[in-house]
Amino acid sequence: MKKLMIVVGLLLVPGFVFAQGTVSGTVTDAQSGDALPGANVIVVGTTYGAAADANGDYEIENVPVGTYNLRVTFIGYEVATQNINVSAGSMANADFALEQIALITQGVMISASRARERETPVAFTDVKKEMIEANLGSRDLPLALDVTPSVYATQGGGGAGDARINVRGFNQRNVAIMINGVPVNDMENGWVYWSNWDGIGDATESIQVQRGLSAVNLATPSIGGTMNIITDPTALDQNALFKQEFGSGSFIKSTAQYASGQVNDTYAFNGTIVRKFGDGVIDKTWTDAWAYYAGATYNVNDNNRLELYAVGAPQLHGQNLYRQNIAAYSHDFAKDLDDYDEGGLDKFAEQGREYNENWGPVSSSYVGMQNWNESDHNRYDPDFINERENFFHKPQVNLNWFSKLSDDLGLYSIFYYSGGKGGGTGTYGSIKWDYSNGTSRTADWDATIANNKSTGDGSSAGILRNSRNNQWTLGAISKLNYKLNESTQLIAGVDWRTAEIEHYREVRDLLGGGYYVYSGNDFDITAADQRKALGDKLAYNNTNTVDWIGGFLQAEYTQNLFTLYGTAGYSSVKYTFTDHFTNDGGDELYSEADWISAFQVKGGAMYRINEDMEAYGNFGFVEKTPIFDNVISDFDGSVADNPDNEKFQSYEAGLNFNTLANKLTLKTSLYYTSWKDRANTRQIQLEDGSENLIFLSGMNSLHQGVEFEAAYQPTKMFRFDGVASVGNWKLTDDVNGSYREFTDTGQVNTPYTYYVKDLKVGDAPQTQVAIAAAVTPIKGLNARVVMKNFIDHYADWNPFDRIDETDRVQSWKAPNYNVFDFHAYYRLPMKFSGVGVQLFAHAFNILDTEYIQDATDNSDFNAFGDKNHQADDAEVYMGIPRTINAGVKLNF
Repeated sequence: MKKLMIVVGLLLVPGFVFAQGTVSGTVTDAQSGDALPGANVIVVGTTYGAAADANGDYEIENVPVGTYNLRVTFIGYEVATQNINVSAGSMANADFALEQIALITQGVMISASRARERETPVAFTDVKKEMIEANLGSRDLPLALDVTPSVYATQGGGGAGDARINVRGFNQRNVAIMINGVPVNDMENGWVYWSNWDGIGDATESIQVQRGLSAVNLATPSIGGTMNIITDPTALDQNALFKQEFGSGSFIKSTAQYASGQVNDTYAFNGTIVRKFGDGVIDKTWTDAWAYYAGATYNVNDNNRLELYAVGAPQLHGQNLYRQNIAAYSHDFAKDLDDYDEGGLDKFAEQGREYNENWGPVSSSYVGMQNWNESDHNRYDPDFINERENFFHKPQVNLNWFSKLSDDLGLYSIFYYSGGKGGGTGTYGSIKWDYSNGTSRTADWDATIANNKSTGDGSSAGILRNSRNNQWTLGAISKLNYKLNESTQLIAGVDWRTAEIEHYREVRDLLGGGYYVYSGNDFDITAADQRKALGDKLAYNNTNTVDWIGGFLQAEYTQNLFTLYGTAGYSSVKYTFTDHFTNDGGDELYSEADWISAFQVKGGAMYRINEDMEAYGNFGFVEKTPIFDNVISDFDGSVADNPDNEKFQSYEAGLNFNTLANKLTLKTSLYYTSWKDRANTRQIQLEDGSENLIFLSGMNSLHQGVEFEAAYQPTKMFRFDGVASVGNWKLTDDVNGSYREFTDTGQVNTPYTYYVKDLKVGDAPQTQVAIAAAVTPIKGLNARVVMKNFIDHYADWNPFDRIDETDRVQSWKAPNYNVFDFHAYYRLPMKFSGVGVQLFAHAFNILDTEYIQDATDNSDFNAFGDKNHQADDAEVYMGIPRTINAGVKLNF
């Protein structure tokens, strides 16, 4: 009987297997035809389903014979269904072309001013979630854009979150960074500190880089481009995942995510929490960080929708902030450079690519406490102290309200709060330095501690300090969309922000002493007041405020072959300054600047030549108000009279082309951007003896170039991507002028000249090429190799230092270089107790190439001999050595 059962069982197995079939197809955007990677396809009423891959293809295997309903969901698109019949051993095909959902439910996509394929006449690149996951490898988020034309991102000194990005030769101050439609550039100086957004990559749904003036309709200037980061909680299917990563530098990272899916078609929730730590690849650039993200949506009714977002990343990390002479990293690399004076090899001892001077050993017997964020802590490691360490937490909370007032009128509003608490460390007072490594000085902590203990009165001669930045920002962005007719849409909007920022230094570590004497506070009357303990303020103590108001009007016209748009915007900013240490007639010193206003106008047109080709052009004129430091001096509170706006004028044209049955996509763009009256201030003395800031105008530059993008997928197995950009960025003319000031002998006329004509703009390669090849040999397995080539990288330099008429030499040009990265992932074909498993690995700089990623011309600290714009005069960051990142992702 037992043998009979076995025989029957064996006979039934093939019958069961052949009573199954496969469902496959492609999911695309109905309007553009673009693939929608990550779209969820499920067989309703069963546990069968799949996610579309990078090409929009999906495949569901082992579906029992029968008739089913397929359901497809993708963020920002209408749900689609389709009936299918599954036959034994056969392949059922079901393709889906999804329609974008109505404006009221598109939520954050609308507020973020996203460019649209075949409609928006600007150069832009979309990086979807699947591509971010496949390439980022837990690096800083800008590194996800390393295969984007005219975009240059580096890891700087190698500290976690210390990355930077440059677009078309403009640094981050002239690139608008937005998260869910909210600008996150610093309100005072425009910079972006990526450590504040550590972990945001794990919650990012997509990144869109609009190069040039962009189609963003906020009054915020975006000269180099706009980087829109979208984190959307409205995934329509319930899911959870856990990801565990390991990497070079003892890197360990754990990520947990949960999405509720749409519950009763009313609300959805998505949450992410990240924990990471590691020693760092560069010496003592350790990281100890958390990150969190939470998002929720609530469809109040058919006409109103609320979204709530919260994101933050409380973190500590060791920093490498000081660039070095090339020889300090590698003598062999320096000797191979034609313009490196080998005398520098004797001055700068070789330390290796991982060298970082911003730390020093300390005896573990020293157990002094360190103070940060208003409480005392043990130091990170008992055996060393970082001279430069960063600690910060910048939470951001958005409440979005999308209201459909009528069939033709919609109101989209964002109310947000952004906090900030933390700072960076450094030395203060008399520190004992160690010069024995033959390269650069490092803090001798043990000698400093011994010196502080021997002062006789218990005071410290030198300490470790915190430079604090505590801030809050409140803002509101509101847009009113009016559909005039089927072809025309009008948009009006306002952008309001107010911020308060505290800047001060405080005692972090007394390094063996009992207190530090600081006498620079006018309000410290007694000797006891001047004795500073842990956490007490010293050096400076200022409060700045920034108020911003802006508005815009935009019109869009789309009909048949054409799309036209035009935007006009106006913005005003006001700064105040309070010095809490300076006694000004019995009160704290207070300065207030007048409102400074600027306007911008831009527009563009797209012509759809046929279904496979479109051409576009755009133009713009933008004024940019000066940053805080160019309006009010934080040294003495002096205020600039009539500060000048920087001015930008831009033109762009492009052509997009699809061919070979959409297997080949080509994009090209030309751009021309002039930058006039680059801000430069000088402090002068007035007739009454007071100080004032004046603007020295006339510094102009021109950024122009051509960009190419190509993607070719001949089969489902192979895909090739390529980008290239060739720029010509330079200063256009010498600058001549004069200003009047008062000296001890009376009024004088002081001339100034800057000799900069035809000198190249530095800080990023002007020519870039990247090629990527990917192969998917079997279902679920993908491997990708990326080659990046960087050419004509002129070192960063200050044009306002060029005051010698005989010095017209170009800034030093770093060697061209290639770097290769490798990425792979494998989704296991089976699930384990309902859990999907994906393995992944990344290898960055797989050939361990030595190259220079960042450079400063004619270093004030690390040049050898006379400064003549040669390799031995530069200070640099070498590229990060070969690193790996690997792990496993579990999908529940």
